[in-house]
Amino acid sequence: MRRSLYWQFVTTFITGVILSLVLSYGITSIFFQSEVIHQEEMEDTSQYVVELLDMVDTDDLPRLLDLLNDFGVEAVILDETDEPYLPNMNTEFITEEMVDQINANETSEITTFTPGRRDLVRYIGTPVDYEGERFTLFVKMNFEDEFAGSRRLTLNALILVLIIGSVFIILVSRYFVSSIRSITDAAEQLKMGDFNVQLKSEREDEVGRLIRSFNQMAESLKNMDEVRKTFVSNVSHEIQSPLTSIKGYARALVDGVVKKEDEHDYMMIIYKEADRLSRLSDHLLRMASLDSDKHPVKKAPYRLDEQIRRVILSTEMLWQEKDLEIKLDLTDDVIEADQDLMEQVWLNLIVNAIKYNHADGEIHVSNYEEDIYRVVRVSDRGIGIPDDSIPYLFDRFYQVDQSRTKTRSGNGLGLSIVQRIVALHGGYIDVISEEGVGTTFFVYLPKK
Repeated sequence: MRRSLYWQFVTTFITGVILSLVLSYGITSIFFQSEVIHQEEMEDTSQYVVELLDMVDTDDLPRLLDLLNDFGVEAVILDETDEPYLPNMNTEFITEEMVDQINANETSEITTFTPGRRDLVRYIGTPVDYEGERFTLFVKMNFEDEFAGSRRLTLNALILVLIIGSVFIILVSRYFVSSIRSITDAAEQLKMGDFNVQLKSEREDEVGRLIRSFNQMAESLKNMDEVRKTFVSNVSHEIQSPLTSIKGYARALVDGVVKKEDEHDYMMIIYKEADRLSRLSDHLLRMASLDSDKHPVKKAPYRLDEQIRRVILSTEMLWQEKDLEIKLDLTDDVIEADQDLMEQVWLNLIVNAIKYNHADGEIHVSNYEEDIYRVVRVSDRGIGIPDDSIPYLFDRFYQVDQSRTKTRSGNGLGLSIVQRIVALHGGYIDVISEEGVGTTFFVYLPKK
C-alpha cells in the first residue's frame, strides 16, 4: 500500500529523532567513562578520606572503612613496610608499581590509576600522616552503580523527549498535510470536471502560495471550459444554420414542389450556404493553426503599400457594386512580415469596411509611423459599431446585432484571426467607432 505524505513525514521525523537520541546516548556514555568527569570527584573523595582519618582514632578506623565501603569507596592504608594497617583490608588491587610510585612521591600529591579504558573502577593513592607516622593511602572507587543510574536517567529523559517530539510532530504534520490533502481533494474535483472548486487559506507560507496558485489555475480552467462550451455552441449553431437551409431547399427540389422558374434561385441559395460552410471550415482551420505554437511565421521584407493596393484591386467588384470611393494615402514602406498572413489582415479589414458601409460611402486607407510602430489605418463612413459591442469585437464568434445589417454572411471569426495574426508579429490592433458615423481600425506593427 502506498504510504501517504503524512506518514512519510511522521516516520522520517521520528526515525531522525531516534537516531539522534541513540547517538546522544552513546556520546553521553563515552563521556561519562572519560577520566575528566571522574578526576575531580576522585580527588575530592581522597581528600575527604584523609580528613576523616585525622578525625578518628585507631579503634574507630574499622567502622569508618565499613561506612566508606557502603558508599562504594574502599580504603586501604599501608604502613612503612607496605603491609596493611588492618588485617581485613583488601590489598588485591594494589600492585608493587603503584606502591613504588606513591613512595617516590615526596609530597602529598594524589595519583590516579586506571585499570582499563572501559573499566568503571578507579584507584587513587597518596602519602598521608596518621598518628604521627607516614602511611600510604589507596582508595578504590567503583562508579558502576553511579554510571548505571546515570544511564537510566539519561535513557528516561531521551525516551520522554522522543514521546513529546513524536506527539508534537504528529500534530504539526497533520496541520501541514491537511492543506495538501484539501488540494488533492480539490484536484480530484477538477479531474471530474468541477471547475467551481475554490480553497480558502489565510496562510502566507509556501502552502498558502500553492493554494492561491491552485485557485488561479481552477479559475483559468473554468474560463477555458466556458470558452470551450461557447465555442462548441457557436460552431454547432454556425454549422446547423446553413445545413438546415441546404436540407430544406434541397428537399423542396427533390420533391418537385418548386416552380421551374424558382429552381435557379433555390440552387443559388444552396450554393451560398455551402460556400458559407466552406468559409467557416477554412476559418476554423486557420484559427486552430494560428493558436498552435508550431505555426510557422515566415517573415521576409516586402513593400507594404503595394500589398494593400493589390488587396484593394482584388475587392474592386465589391466596392464598385456599392459605388464606394476609395482613398489611399500610402507612403513607400518596406516591412518584414509574413506576406500571406498580413494579406489576410488587410483583406478582412477592407471587406468589412465595404460590407458595413453605406452606398456611395467612402473608405480611407493610410499608413504612417508612430513611436516604435508602423501604423496602418483603415477607416470607413459606414453604420458604425455600438459602444457596448466594441469590448467583445475580437472575441471568437462574436457578431454585432444582425438586425442592423441586411445580410448575414459572417461567422464572427474574421477579426479574431486578424488580431491573432497581428499578435504573432508582435503588434496589436485597436478600433474606434461611432454609430451612424463610421469605424476606424488601427493596426500597429513594430518597426523591428
